[in-house]
Amino acid sequence: MEIALLFLPLIASITSGFLGKFLGDRNSEIITSVFVSISAILSLVLFYSVIVNGYESNVVVAKWINSGTLDVNWSIKVDALSSLMLVVVTLVSALVHIYSIGYMSHDPHKPRFMAYLSLFTFSMLTLVTSDNFLQLFFGWEGVGLCSYFLIGFWFKKDSANAAAIKAFVVNRVGDFGFALGIFLIFYLFGTVNYSEVFTQIPQIVDKNLFFLGFNVKAVDLICILLFIGAMGKSAQIFLHTWLPDAMEGPTPVSALIHAATMVTAGVFLVVRCSPIFEYSPLTLNIITVVGMITAFFAATVALVQTDIKKIIAYSTCSQLGYMFFAAGVGAYNVAMFHLFTHAFFKALLFLGSGSVIHSFKDEQDINQMGGVYKKLPYTYIFMIIGTLALTGFPFLSGFYSKDAIIEFAYLKGNTTGYYAAGVGILTAVLTSIYSWRLIFKTFHGEYNNKKIDIKEMHESPLIMLLPLFVLAIGAIFAGFLFKDLFIGHGGDNIFWGNSIKFLNPLSTEHPPLWLLLTTPVLVLISIPIAYYLFVKEKSVPYQIIQSNKPLYNLLINKWYFDELYDVLFIQSSKKIGLFFWKVIDVKIIDKFGPDGVSLLIKNLSLKASKFQSGFIYQYAFMILLGFSALLTFLILN
Repeated sequence: MEIALLFLPLIASITSGFLGKFLGDRNSEIITSVFVSISAILSLVLFYSVIVNGYESNVVVAKWINSGTLDVNWSIKVDALSSLMLVVVTLVSALVHIYSIGYMSHDPHKPRFMAYLSLFTFSMLTLVTSDNFLQLFFGWEGVGLCSYFLIGFWFKKDSANAAAIKAFVVNRVGDFGFALGIFLIFYLFGTVNYSEVFTQIPQIVDKNLFFLGFNVKAVDLICILLFIGAMGKSAQIFLHTWLPDAMEGPTPVSALIHAATMVTAGVFLVVRCSPIFEYSPLTLNIITVVGMITAFFAATVALVQTDIKKIIAYSTCSQLGYMFFAAGVGAYNVAMFHLFTHAFFKALLFLGSGSVIHSFKDEQDINQMGGVYKKLPYTYIFMIIGTLALTGFPFLSGFYSKDAIIEFAYLKGNTTGYYAAGVGILTAVLTSIYSWRLIFKTFHGEYNNKKIDIKEMHESPLIMLLPLFVLAIGAIFAGFLFKDLFIGHGGDNIFWGNSIKFLNPLSTEHPPLWLLLTTPVLVLISIPIAYYLFVKEKSVPYQIIQSNKPLYNLLINKWYFDELYDVLFIQSSKKIGLFFWKVIDVKIIDKFGPDGVSLLIKNLSLKASKFQSGFIYQYAFMILLGFSALLTFLILN
């Protein structure tokens, strides 16, 4: 079952990719969707077995690398953690495949698109089922490569090409740190297998290494390098700039990559490596700080964006921040709980936005929408459900997981935890405001699109609405149904077994009542505030912008990170490149190398050619001159 689950998406990808022209669009769509759906069903069966029977397995598919002390198998590891990720990846992927049949109906390259989706799914499954760091890295890079293909799918658009390259390059920065972390693990332990590394970690807790001129704890260095990799893949601040630009890809790509799978790989990495991170309080504090800054930063930027997909993208970035600071305070299970619920409501929002974009004939600016909730009733309802879940509205999925993160951050009882809880509450309020801004400006108020007559607006086909329905069910019930399983009672975490290590058990105290009520109350209050600002009194936001122009410019320009990186890295790299080209290459290497030698030979040839005049007296003179030189040489010697 495990082998079929893993390789069915790969078979689907190969079939659609290489035989798509022969099979046709429809057959390619059916094959890929059916194969990935079967994989999703098998994942649910496996997940059920883990919940009910505590099922665990490690299926060795093949011997992979055996060189010296490096002994690595290609394995499929099934435990509580991987089974949860399998459900998230395959279920969302299957729904995205089905949704894509309708969304990409007018695209001439459907087999190629479906092949990319399936290949991405296989890479992600390889990542989450690995039992060693090398296989994890293989899946990690596979996911990165597929994201490049998918983001740049419409490669005839310059913006899509630029976004794909940006995502690829920024992720390579994080991946470099990740690779160094794996090298260091192999250097210290002589193995990259999880079980062997995790067992030996306590032995190196006091070991120091000399790195970049500093004496650092080996375990701290490992954790920091691994976290750099996680930062790149999960778009945490400083390495986040690729995520909003990635919206240049088709909307199903956004739902698959940026809602439930690729961007959550970093969170999965940290949780999977909890037996290492638990021994590095320094790194855990760094993770907490980076997570809470990312959550707040992304929420502030989302407040002023006008592209419907970019608003949701920054929301993803913000929610990933929540997951990281949950992991940073040691609540790894709560981080996974939020990852699980987030997959449903964020995929729902992305696919819902795709339905809106489809109806508006590829228009993405929310200022060019409005007043269509009666024209798109089902999409409207599904988007409302997704928004309620995202904002943490009471008793929907996001309410249980997000509040749990804030509570455990507070119960951590240290300064970092208190700050994280405070930032989490503030970010929740901002999330509610920008989420309802999207809803109100998209569906309510006046119809603002001058290119399309409102009479032409119509609901998306059933093939696109069905995945939205399934995701809406998850967005409503996933939190309530699984909170006890994932979080447990009184610190009881039986479900996770050995897949997550808690060096110090999570607090079993009950948070104060004011903390439990603060977030839901503020979220509820923010809804009428958003309605007032973006429906009733639309002039008020404009007045706020005019009176706070510097702040608005900061937010609309995304805190100037792109501009800063352009100055620090891009322009400086260009200048260095031009210097090496025009000075080092042209004026030195070429001048004294091939160009100089060829010029010398040319000049000598031109001078020598002058002796070829055709006059006999000149030839006789040269012969006499040569004879005299030879005779002189012989006499002297």
